[in-house]
Amino acid sequence: MGIPLRQKLSVASYVLRQRLSGRKRYPLVLMLEPLFRCNLACAGCGKIDYPDPILQQSMSVDDALRAVDECGAPVVSIAGGEPLLHKQLPDIVNGIVARRKYVYLCTNALLMDKKLSAYEPSVYFTWSVHLDGDREMHDASVCQPGVYDRAVAAITRAKREGFRVNINCTLYNTAQAERVAAFFDEVTRLGVDGITVSPGYAYERAPDQQHFLNRDRTKRLFRDIFRRGPAKKSWSFSQSSLFLDFLAGNQGYHCTPWGNPTRTIFGWQRPCYLVGEGYARTFDELMNETDWDSYGTGNYEKCADCMVHSGYEATAVNDAVAHPLKALGVAVRGVRTAGPMTPEIDLSRQRPAEYVFSRHVAQKLDEIRARNPVNRNAARRKDEAVSATSRT
Repeated sequence: MGIPLRQKLSVASYVLRQRLSGRKRYPLVLMLEPLFRCNLACAGCGKIDYPDPILQQSMSVDDALRAVDECGAPVVSIAGGEPLLHKQLPDIVNGIVARRKYVYLCTNALLMDKKLSAYEPSVYFTWSVHLDGDREMHDASVCQPGVYDRAVAAITRAKREGFRVNINCTLYNTAQAERVAAFFDEVTRLGVDGITVSPGYAYERAPDQQHFLNRDRTKRLFRDIFRRGPAKKSWSFSQSSLFLDFLAGNQGYHCTPWGNPTRTIFGWQRPCYLVGEGYARTFDELMNETDWDSYGTGNYEKCADCMVHSGYEATAVNDAVAHPLKALGVAVRGVRTAGPMTPEIDLSRQRPAEYVFSRHVAQKLDEIRARNPVNRNAARRKDEAVSATSRT
């Protein structure tokens, strides 16, 4: 089972309480990024494009747990960067588990075997290992040979020691449905507890801008994949049936970016995990002072092709709670892979993209210099060199 029954009931109960209280916007999953630093440099990732002084920053345990308490979401996804580079990550995980929140620790698995003994199996804890397809697909995605085999070895050991393990698979426009289906068969045989799958998002700072999926290609790809995976194959997705139905073009959802709020070393990221357009100091400020209507497919150019789970899973979960028979029908019958698709969202009124990355970086660098005045001049020279390089 991709999502344990206990977790499903906890999340459903939480959503019902929010709806009964009349709360319009509420979080489902806290995306916690305790650092941006990583030991890989994937072509499709824009998360590590920061000067060294920022990459050297790590969120404190107190700040991380304060974010968990501020947000109140029942699920916490710890991402990055590579979270296992954070020296105090076991303390952060233990603190979240003690609060009876469900933790998904996202990792590329290069350090997983070495760090495994620092964690304990728990119904509240799941390893979420990044695998973007079979050996050739994944190693090409992360731009380094041998990573797939190390990840599989770490998954095998973690399962042997009693941990829950998911894989997190991001697909690009080079993905072939038959090959992805074979990969899902492979990880199912490996014994993973669930598969999280999503189309890649076009991070504006990613080195490779050529291989992201548009919405039409996403829907056709997932229809082709699901057509090859009937229920008897027992692929176990750690996602709602309605989100998978959305990926195949059968649901006309709008994103709910507040459903997966993101806390980084900068603060609370506006509007979502994927788009950084400013930061709030507190969770309440994020929720109450963000112009949510300015974002999302149809509203903002950067969001035009997005169908990522961090934007749409919360929409699907809310729909499932509101219409449980609809969700059950998809879960029982499977995702529809033929017939007309839901009409696409009109993009004619979307506002043009704004590019504000440099402003946020400059503000953070000023904060770092203020705390380390001795290194101020050296940091400034390095930043100027980085800026000059980026302009060219």
